[in-house]
Amino acid sequence: MAENAQNDDNKPKWHKELLIFNKIKPFIIMEGNIFDQFIYPEDNDYRSRGEISGINSYLYAFFKNLGYKNVVFYNFIKGFYNDCADEPVKELEEFCNLVNATTEPFPGHKDLTHIQANVDTATTLASRALCQDLESTVLVMDFASRYIIGPNNMTYPDVMAFTRIQQMMLDAREVRAENGSLLKNSLILLVNKVNDLPAWLFLNNPLVKTINILPPGKEERESYIDSKLEFFFDSDIYSEDIKKYSSEADRVELDKLKQRFVGLTEGFTYVDLQGLQKLCKNQHYRIPDFCNVVDLYRYGVKENPWQSLDIEKIKNAKEKFRSRVKGQDLAIDKTLDVIKRAITGMDGLQHSSHTKPKGILFFAGPTGTGKTETAKTLAENLFGDESKCIRFDMSEFSQSHSDQRLLGAPPGYVGYEAGGQLTNAVKNNPFSILLFDEIEKAHGTIFDKFLQILEDGRMTDSQGNTVYFSETVIIFTSNLGINVEDETGRKVPNVTPDDPYDEVREKVRGAIENHFKSVLNRPEILNRIGENIVVFDFIRPDVAVEILQAQLKKIVVNMRQNKNIELTFSDNAMMQLKTLALKNLANGGRGIGNIVETYFINPLSRFLFDKEVLSDASVTVNQIVKENEEQIKAEPLGKLVDSMLCDVKR
Repeated sequence: MAENAQNDDNKPKWHKELLIFNKIKPFIIMEGNIFDQFIYPEDNDYRSRGEISGINSYLYAFFKNLGYKNVVFYNFIKGFYNDCADEPVKELEEFCNLVNATTEPFPGHKDLTHIQANVDTATTLASRALCQDLESTVLVMDFASRYIIGPNNMTYPDVMAFTRIQQMMLDAREVRAENGSLLKNSLILLVNKVNDLPAWLFLNNPLVKTINILPPGKEERESYIDSKLEFFFDSDIYSEDIKKYSSEADRVELDKLKQRFVGLTEGFTYVDLQGLQKLCKNQHYRIPDFCNVVDLYRYGVKENPWQSLDIEKIKNAKEKFRSRVKGQDLAIDKTLDVIKRAITGMDGLQHSSHTKPKGILFFAGPTGTGKTETAKTLAENLFGDESKCIRFDMSEFSQSHSDQRLLGAPPGYVGYEAGGQLTNAVKNNPFSILLFDEIEKAHGTIFDKFLQILEDGRMTDSQGNTVYFSETVIIFTSNLGINVEDETGRKVPNVTPDDPYDEVREKVRGAIENHFKSVLNRPEILNRIGENIVVFDFIRPDVAVEILQAQLKKIVVNMRQNKNIELTFSDNAMMQLKTLALKNLANGGRGIGNIVETYFINPLSRFLFDKEVLSDASVTVNQIVKENEEQIKAEPLGKLVDSMLCDVKR
């Protein structure tokens, strides 16, 4: 009994379901992973344990092992046929005698015959087969998703054919097999998805059982790699490398490699696993590195950028961040901690999934404090190019159908061929930073998609392609918690620049938790983010001066390199700009940039254009004045100049 239980555990779930419901349901719809190859889980007269075959061969062995006399297949291209039997012509001839039909030679196959039949004729013959009580019969109808244009676009013959199927369910007979078993004549429909069939065929029908065929589960993938490991490598490589795993400690290391492979192949079909096996052998991988074949298979890259990162560059990254993002040292430290966990492989060790994103960050805080700039800097440090930070403005995804823009429109809808913006971006850039800006503005349906991405690290787009997020860092940004609603519904400040950072952090985190738990009713999203909420501080006065100086320095350098104009500031002009910048800290660094543009860049460009100072000059800015103030004389030129006082030397 223990051995039987163990053997039963090795069978896929759909195999067990088929074994149970075949005895009580005359009509079974099998949907999902029907085009895969399958490993037969037990020995019988028709298949050996571990043998790999398509779904038809699997079902032939399954039903013949139960004692069925006839197991016949149909699709509208081949008609009725049987290419799984040892004597296919003989078995099909016996079926012909049962249903009063005639076989013909199968084109291009001298040892095969078939019965030509369209769907209408096929359902008539199927009805004869299921409603007789002389020979136990199973009819497997393949490509059933293609029998009609669509479930809501059926012709009268289509309706009659499927009505005939309903009638044969009611009239299906039981037959005593040669082994003494009482077997129910059965019809099996293989479909991509059950919704391809008219709903009235199966909904609320007690005679129908729908069985979903899933890709191989963890136990099945473990069994595959245990039994097929040596076939992943050249014989010489395998013979040499396997000797290194002879001790108990080394065998433990080999088991860890296998478990990593099993984790990385979550969602893979047997066809995928066979592809990995061939690819690994073709690329001459060695045993310690064979998990890398998964990246090559998924992304077409042999070298994973995460594995070739310059560790010293990451160690010294803080200074690079501080040069671009001012006054956010604590946020930078938190961000780099998450990245260091990802690089060392420590992130997600408490979880079973090996396909979760490399890192998840939630940047919160006032506007203009460097959240987006931090994400871009991170992309540059990790992947050498800030364009690897792919930004999505979530205010554009606030409608109920917005998830279709991200993942792609369903079949039959406008834009289906184009795919989704998010899935296309990840397929084209699997190693990237995904920045979802102002996430609180996204529609609630999109959060359901994020749940799967954050947990499983993969998503199936509208075209049925699986997109993997396991090599990405996902960053959400939000202004949640800066303002809250009072009892009258008005927005009031929750935190102000006068609050110390610790208080800002606690208030903002509290508001974020309240939003996800009470407003969105999505606490599970918050759980996936965990402790990776990074709160950015207000731009304090000393930091504002640093930002101003950095922006002015960038302008000076660009003017020198592009125009050969040497730009300098008097102490008075610099003090005036500082005063203006410190009066406008509510909008953070972005507000300071607006001050520089309004009171410096615009009047300077007007001055240089009007005076035809377009290159090769030295310009000293002596004074900053507001628009519409009295005009000021520029001494060397002796003419009226709006907005600012400049000395020019050519």
